[in-house]
Amino acid sequence: MKKHAILSLVLAVSLVPAAIFGQGKTESPASIANEITVYAYDSFTSEWGPGPLVVPAFEQKTGIKVNLVSVGNGGELLQKVLLEKNNPKADVVVGFANDILHEVLVSGLFVSYRSPEMDRIPEFLHFDPSFTLLPFNYGNFAFVYDTQKIQVPPQSLEDLLDPKWKGKVILMDPRTSSVGMGLLQWTIAIYGEDYLSWWKKIKPNTLTIADGWSSGYGLFTQGEAPLVISYTTSPVYHVMYEDTQRYQTAVFAQGHLAVIEGAGILKSSAHQAQARLFIDFLLSDAQEAIATTNIMYPVNPDTVLPDAFSAAPKPEVSLMLDADAIAKNREKWLTEWVEVMSR
Repeated sequence: MKKHAILSLVLAVSLVPAAIFGQGKTESPASIANEITVYAYDSFTSEWGPGPLVVPAFEQKTGIKVNLVSVGNGGELLQKVLLEKNNPKADVVVGFANDILHEVLVSGLFVSYRSPEMDRIPEFLHFDPSFTLLPFNYGNFAFVYDTQKIQVPPQSLEDLLDPKWKGKVILMDPRTSSVGMGLLQWTIAIYGEDYLSWWKKIKPNTLTIADGWSSGYGLFTQGEAPLVISYTTSPVYHVMYEDTQRYQTAVFAQGHLAVIEGAGILKSSAHQAQARLFIDFLLSDAQEAIATTNIMYPVNPDTVLPDAFSAAPKPEVSLMLDADAIAKNREKWLTEWVEVMSR
């Protein structure tokens, strides 16, 4: 779960010694040569995201300077490097979700790199056999509910169609939200070609379709509706930073769509060795900071997580659509979705 307006002071202290914040340092040509540019999604680079913790720690460990650049969401990341392919500026890109793997591979802009850290990462997270994109965190989409308003949560996507939930569900637009797209793919994974029937029936129960996760989840925590599409790990944030178990995850036996986020190195990078070190760091030393700011699971099983993560139930069934099928059908799915939801 991203975009939480928090900054982990404990991690900041443990990962970022004060000495590295010195100002007025003049860079020599040698230090400039030992610098990489990393593109990442906006919540990774924000003051409450992993970037402000991960980058200084990496710089201190390796002596390699990182120019961290915010570039919107995962789709915008790909569009930016495509636009810059004749004049590339980045060395590493962080934040591609597994559902755009096909487009990343077809672009031909990234190099394969099997980090030695991949030996420690479980096989089910190796979503790219070519190792062009390497996983750094993961989670599952889920509906989160307010226990002060709901005693018996829905048990399945079908349960959400019950008239008792009329006007009580907050959704997100799949055209503008990765979480919204996640729900769309989830319904396709469960219902196949009949997925639109679910969307037709959920309309009366939908309070609003937000443009993004932040606005939609904000309405939920403000009490506008007791159910919202988010992640299984969402309650962890409330336990860690608000000391409350008010918000819980509704676990569905039919399964939850998985999301895995990856990072890759551009072929055009003149700093391949430094870029590989950054990827290695992302999959090892940076894992705790990523998990506790993104509020998602680390891919490295050796990562020690706070007890608050016990508030996040892991579904017994994780679902994932084929990346090629997503690329082939994405626009058709979105067109069909708009037609149904605008009636």
